[in-house]
Amino acid sequence: MSVEDVLLDLRNKVQKKLPRNINVTDIEFEGPELVIYTDNPRRLADDGNIIRTLAKDLRKRVVVRPDLTVLADPEDAMTKIGKVVPKEAGLTDYYFDGDTGEVVIEAEKPGLVIGRHGSTLRDITKLIGWTPKVVRTPPVRSSTIANVKEYLRSVQTERKDILKTIGRRIHRDVASKDKWVRITTLGGCREVGRSCMLLSSPESKIIIDCGVNVGSNDNVTPYLYVPEANPLSQIDAVVLTHAHLDHCGLAPLLYKYGYEGPIYCTPPTRDLAVLLQLDYIEVAAREGKRIPYESAMIREALKHTITLNYGDVTDIAPDTKLTMHNAGHILGSAVAHFHVGDGLYNVAFSGDFKYEKTRLFDPTVSSFPRLEALVIEATYGGTNSIQPSRKEAERRLLKVVRGTIKRGGKVMIPAFAVGRSQEVMIVLEEAIRRKVLGAINVYLDGMIYEASAIHTNYPEYLNSELRDLIFHRGINPFLSDCFVRVESPSQRAEIMEGDPSVILATSGMMNGGPIMEYLKVLGPDERNSLVIVGYQAEGTMGRRIQKGWNEIPISMNGKTYTVKINLEVTTVDGFSGHSDRHQLMDYVRRIYPKPSKVITNHGDESNCLDLASSIYKRYRIPTAAPMNLETIRLI
Repeated sequence: MSVEDVLLDLRNKVQKKLPRNINVTDIEFEGPELVIYTDNPRRLADDGNIIRTLAKDLRKRVVVRPDLTVLADPEDAMTKIGKVVPKEAGLTDYYFDGDTGEVVIEAEKPGLVIGRHGSTLRDITKLIGWTPKVVRTPPVRSSTIANVKEYLRSVQTERKDILKTIGRRIHRDVASKDKWVRITTLGGCREVGRSCMLLSSPESKIIIDCGVNVGSNDNVTPYLYVPEANPLSQIDAVVLTHAHLDHCGLAPLLYKYGYEGPIYCTPPTRDLAVLLQLDYIEVAAREGKRIPYESAMIREALKHTITLNYGDVTDIAPDTKLTMHNAGHILGSAVAHFHVGDGLYNVAFSGDFKYEKTRLFDPTVSSFPRLEALVIEATYGGTNSIQPSRKEAERRLLKVVRGTIKRGGKVMIPAFAVGRSQEVMIVLEEAIRRKVLGAINVYLDGMIYEASAIHTNYPEYLNSELRDLIFHRGINPFLSDCFVRVESPSQRAEIMEGDPSVILATSGMMNGGPIMEYLKVLGPDERNSLVIVGYQAEGTMGRRIQKGWNEIPISMNGKTYTVKINLEVTTVDGFSGHSDRHQLMDYVRRIYPKPSKVITNHGDESNCLDLASSIYKRYRIPTAAPMNLETIRLI
């Protein structure tokens, strides 16, 4: 059956299930969604159960959009929305998308725009014809998010055509009668960096993550050229578990070499990935390194990106459904769960995950409808890879800060822009607010401020305590007066000459970035401190300093300086967004249902082997710790 025949059949089924006074003017696959256009959206708005029933019966993600002929003029529509929505909602912006018939309404209090059980939204639809979508007015404007939205608006017609092409590819006929599922390891096995795996069946090929090994000059990219992955035009989908460069850094490169399909990720991952990818190629150019792709490829990837919220079950190939679940690692990080075939096989890729509640996130999801295989990270999979508790880590951090400030020094904390920076920020803000620390400035240098702004745009991805603090107690830690954004080299110089303070700066592994400028000036002074709160890969400057090097070379503006390291160097474990050995083993113990196979990756060789061996010995689950370029048949 052709896609046109499938659509015709669906149209007949939909028309039969709808009330007689609702006419379907068009029906089309757009990405993973079945979009129904009608000239009577008001009638559908009166009954919220119709769409839910349709989606359940058709087993599709159903979206209803108004036919363009019934849409009110945008100026008139804004006036009518203002009359329906209470003034206390704090309406701040509108965006009318003529291609989809959607109006995005930005408000300080989205709940008042939605109304009880969606009643106000239905009233808006009845009045103006447009389908309303409500978003919260962000407390801090993110230039990245603003640019992403503006770009997507500028290419909305082209994007709609892309989504139609993707939709028809997803819903093509299942041709093969064979039943098998395989995983091919393209990167990130027995190593940390360049994470990339290929999930394949007779009907589909799906790449999970496409990262770059930022901290190394060797083995930088995944093995994308192997026969299993080529030609890239045959890949059905790319799924990104989160936005760190070792998982998303090379995704734009795919479009340079023939890939034309979708990228699936959560909304925060999309925005953070753009931020980090643009910085990655900018830093590479500044340091005279080969740039793997141009910024145009990042825009091309963005144009093909389809965002999914946690829990959305989505068709991404003729025989595969994807569901994203909270991974607790960074904002928007996800465990990617794949349902292959009609009940044939289920496999989950953990990505990087944290099986513990943190200052920012709830612990990773450990319960699934079905699960036969688990691919799990082993960053801290070794027997002795035990992290102290968060409470102990926070106590040690504050002790170092207090001691350094008391002796008139400055505390430098090299941190990844996304994840550890925000965790440390919340700890410092609370300590200052509760007067555990004095009223000191915490300077944010590099991308940390912008990454934090993105966090404020997605409060629904934060844990319940943080949401309660923000929405019900009126305390948003990210907006504290103690945080000062560093915006110029002259300001940086003033900070280094100024009063005792805390400096959070990128890069987290000290491979460059503003942290090195601070280290060059502050490193020789024994009053100062360097606090390492994140993983330091072998070969990075951070690892060398951690090992005790007391002289390091720093290259700036074409010159190399030798810097004495006289300051106090302290490693504070416990802030990592990765699960430690205890948490990894506990996760496998508690995961439901119990998988029949576990595959370890994203760890050095000994940690991957150790974790795989320990899981088998303790739980009697068959395990594997594959090398790169292996193919494992799951069924």
